[in-house]
Amino acid sequence: ELSRALIDMTHALEQRMMATEQFAADVAHEIKNPLSSLKSAIEILPRIEEDGRRETLMRIATDDLQRIDRLITDISVASRLDAELSRATTEPIDIGGLLDALSTILQTTWGEDGPQMKLGPDLDQGEPAGRFFIQGVEDRIVQVIHNLMSNARSFSPADGIILVGCTRQGRWIELTISDQGPGIPAGKEDAIFGRFYSDRPEGEKFGTHSGLGLSISRQIVEAHGGTIRAGNLGDNPEHPEGARFVVRLPAGG
Repeated sequence: ELSRALIDMTHALEQRMMATEQFAADVAHEIKNPLSSLKSAIEILPRIEEDGRRETLMRIATDDLQRIDRLITDISVASRLDAELSRATTEPIDIGGLLDALSTILQTTWGEDGPQMKLGPDLDQGEPAGRFFIQGVEDRIVQVIHNLMSNARSFSPADGIILVGCTRQGRWIELTISDQGPGIPAGKEDAIFGRFYSDRPEGEKFGTHSGLGLSISRQIVEAHGGTIRAGNLGDNPEHPEGARFVVRLPAGG
């Protein structure tokens, strides 16, 4: 038994070391791009006399610095998340009440211009609080839901609906967030959860997102013993009617 335990520990340690090496390589690659752009802008700046071109270079440099800052912040969160979750104290979380409150808060923050949040039938039947409970770390579950709702808004048309649902499936609580955007590219349903994956809406400013949001969300959900998956709405895979994210978490509390 001791031998098997040591073998398992060695295997787990080897996997952790390989994951750390890959993460470090991914981080270096992602930070190198804005650093190279920033370096070029700074080198060229002293030789530019036209005010318009100098302003353009300064804007590029500022954007690159903001992107680096955003990357470092998200990388820091991702790197310490497992350790934080393993030490955190869990508590009963009322998912129905949480979804209702977050929907209201975000809709108020976003204003009436743009896509509207709508609660699904299981949440819209009277008071949604008190019917769907899980055991977990509330701040991190809020982080997952906030990220999925924000992504849905990014990809939704201005007159679109973001549908928020929650049901109980046996021993699971299943929450869903759907939009009416262009959907997920074919074959990318799992790839979008990879580190630094980025496929943002057309017209959105480049570098606004680090590409770690969905990766961190999956990390949090799996640490809670759950799963997260993505798919498209509609019967025609070539012309989706929107995207749908499904988070399944063990019922509890």
